[in-house]
Amino acid sequence: MNNVNENKRQIHTSTAVAFKLGEIVFTQGIRQLLDELPYELLLPCLIRHTNGDWGELCIEDKVANDEATRHGLRILSAYNFAGERIWVITEGDRSVTTFLLPSEY
Repeated sequence: MNNVNENKRQIHTSTAVAFKLGEIVFTQGIRQLLDELPYELLLPCLIRHTNGDWGELCIEDKVANDEATRHGLRILSAYNFAGERIWVITEGDRSVTTFLLPSEY
């Protein structure tokens, strides 16, 4: 699915192919960020990640993600959520997708 992303006046049209997410997990930092709120609040980020909208990345990283969907490599997206930057990473073997804070990497 193609999406248009704009980042610092550059436009990127995703060429990503569909990929599996595997198990979806959350780090301790994400759990603390959500506090008592439901994990479903992160669903828009997961949908964007799945659809090839890589969020707040430079064009080069977006292109690398597009290629990663075709070659079985790790995919990383970055979004702003609840005033914090969060990452969504799908491993190359597609066994797991992790929501985490950049400081937890």
